[in-house]
Amino acid sequence: MHRRITGRLVIATHNPGKLAEMRELLAPHGIDAVAAGDLGLPEPDETGASFGANAAIKARAAAQAAGLPAFADDSGLVVDALDGAPGIYSARWAGETKDFSAAMARIERLLQERGAVAAAQRTAHFVSALCVAWPDGHLEQVEARVDGTLVWPPRGHAGFGYDPFFLPDGHDRTFGEMTSEEKHGLPPRGRGLSHRARAFIKLQQICLAPEVSGAER
Repeated sequence: MHRRITGRLVIATHNPGKLAEMRELLAPHGIDAVAAGDLGLPEPDETGASFGANAAIKARAAAQAAGLPAFADDSGLVVDALDGAPGIYSARWAGETKDFSAAMARIERLLQERGAVAAAQRTAHFVSALCVAWPDGHLEQVEARVDGTLVWPPRGHAGFGYDPFFLPDGHDRTFGEMTSEEKHGLPPRGRGLSHRARAFIKLQQICLAPEVSGAER
């Protein structure tokens, strides 16, 4: 049976970009969200073989350490011409300094080496796995994706990570050129475009009460 999220919730991420997006998604539901970093929680080793497994590792670790329900995301960029890389290692490709400009340049170099210059050869998708864990071990998990192509040079300075590199299907602007509302705003105000928004819509249906009337994002 699905379990509803109520009261206080730990957002199990130390990534400021993810933290901001997850807080925005939760805000209309009246959830008291606190960041793992604010509680001094350590980052667990992400040893899973899938996005879902790593999201569960992070959520479980935060729930046990804080004694509160914990909400975690594991997401990444999957490039078809690179056999799915960087995938679950997307953050690691940016190194300890989180240099995503270097990570995007590395992907572009590999694509060029493979002769992937036409849009049809540069297809990719973002994946987001969301997990909520409770201290008693109960888990709720969902996953979603958004398809697109990779552009070079990267465009835009909004968002974070690989956003300036990714042009979602059906759009003429990259995630890096979109406002937060355009990228992950939820219906009826937004289109729920991003991978994280699409996953959150699934989670919302099973774990969250209807949006507070008149709430502003």
